[in-house]
Amino acid sequence: MTDRKRAAAAFREYVKPYDITNDKIRLKVEHTGRVAAGSERIARSLGLSAEDCDLAWLIGLLHDIGRFEQLRIYNTFNDAASIDHGRFGADLLFGSEGERLIRRFMPAEDPEAEHLIELAIRHHSDYLLPEGLNERELLFARLIRDADKVDIFRVNTEFSLESIYNTDTETLRSAEITPVVKRTSLSHQTILRSIRKTPVDIIVGHISLPYGIEYPESLRMIREQGYLEKLMGFQSENEKTARDLDEITAEVRRWMEEKTA
Repeated sequence: MTDRKRAAAAFREYVKPYDITNDKIRLKVEHTGRVAAGSERIARSLGLSAEDCDLAWLIGLLHDIGRFEQLRIYNTFNDAASIDHGRFGADLLFGSEGERLIRRFMPAEDPEAEHLIELAIRHHSDYLLPEGLNERELLFARLIRDADKVDIFRVNTEFSLESIYNTDTETLRSAEITPVVKRTSLSHQTILRSIRKTPVDIIVGHISLPYGIEYPESLRMIREQGYLEKLMGFQSENEKTARDLDEITAEVRRWMEEKTA
């Protein structure tokens, strides 16, 4: 059984050395708490045991542990320009040298739980999960991916897009959508990072995240929160981009209505 109080206290202690007045650090601390809660809610909706709900919560608590060192070392959350934060976080938690960081959050060894935590965190931001996973591996990997996606919409409306995307307002408001990004979204697919070329491509990538959601409760959470609608209200000063966004957002709304009817 996960000792939540101890794990939460260990997380607070872990982030102490980082500057909480930095919006990007604050963003990740707050995001972490919401993703942990969201992971538990989705797990409960699936009728999982108390132990598995605790495990889902713990994975949510630890899923972005690599983000803090990523920002300190590289001064960016852009994985393409720095390091894959999921793999980095898994390596930080389960590295073999010295005291493994995971022991701060779960002092007692639990090989099965640790395997599920490591795998889920390592692959939570991958475009696709690796093949060959068993039922329990898929369950926890999908849970954290859903909970993470659900909260991304909130992050994109509560913090400035300029600060999140490391760009300026003029570039953000004037950029165009790369044609392959538009086509991919309209075909009901999530957007690979490698095909995103402009700041607005990133917005479209986030708007398209519902296409990658696994569980009905996750879609209900997205609709309930209303942050996706706020993100889809982004106003571009580029006429072509504005038309493309209208088309993309209309299709996302239609798809969401169909899936949550």
